[in-house]
Amino acid sequence: MTIISSKRVGDTGRRVVFLHGLFGRGKNFTRIAKALEPEFSSLLVDLPNHGDSEWTETFDYIDLADSVAAHIAEVTEADQQPVHLVGHSMGGKIAMVLALRRPELIDRLVVVDIGPNAGGSLGIFDHLLSSLAGLDLDEVESRTDADAALQEPIPQDAIRGFLLQNLRPTADGYAWQPNLGLLHSSLEAIGDFPDMGGARFDHPVLWVAGERSDYVSREDLPQMRTLFPRAALLTVKGSGHWVHSEKPEAFISALRTFLGRS
Repeated sequence: MTIISSKRVGDTGRRVVFLHGLFGRGKNFTRIAKALEPEFSSLLVDLPNHGDSEWTETFDYIDLADSVAAHIAEVTEADQQPVHLVGHSMGGKIAMVLALRRPELIDRLVVVDIGPNAGGSLGIFDHLLSSLAGLDLDEVESRTDADAALQEPIPQDAIRGFLLQNLRPTADGYAWQPNLGLLHSSLEAIGDFPDMGGARFDHPVLWVAGERSDYVSREDLPQMRTLFPRAALLTVKGSGHWVHSEKPEAFISALRTFLGRS
């Protein structure tokens, strides 16, 4: 199993596990996790090939989900109760696969702006990752240098800042912390979704969509309910793909309501 790094936030209440999206890291959910205290404590996971977690040689959703499941089981062993699981984008796909394969570990599932769809478009990520790969790190002496060099290919300040959190100083200069080469070459696999062989997760599921995002539509609900028959769709007004960072208060309110429901 892949070695996974995670950070705990809070020490009281039911455990909520957060899985980030492509090129994110667990700490992206810190604000959300702190807002859920003290009713909930959180585990912020760095997914494989991201943050402080181990790199893998291939990208496979089932292998990734099994590694995350093993980490959750180890970290929460003393709790002796299932966790709530929240996954965004790529992390949402891992969360869905995990819930379908290890339903005994999960109480409630929240999937953010992604569906169990195969062949999804990841054109924007191809552009972003190509831009990062094209950055000459030998010329970078600070994160400010990198920011300036990426302004033309990535003009959006928020997206550029999100990506640059992954640039780290090393003894040999700056380097990308995520497994940039594998992630870039695996975009087709990241946009895919495995055949789950008729598995179903019968616990409550909140499916969160951004109103301005095209990753989720109401027409996808029948497909979602084939795997997750108790799924309810919530669309967050004014939000794009990164719902938890674009509309944090609405996202926190939705989580509190859903996870706190008896």
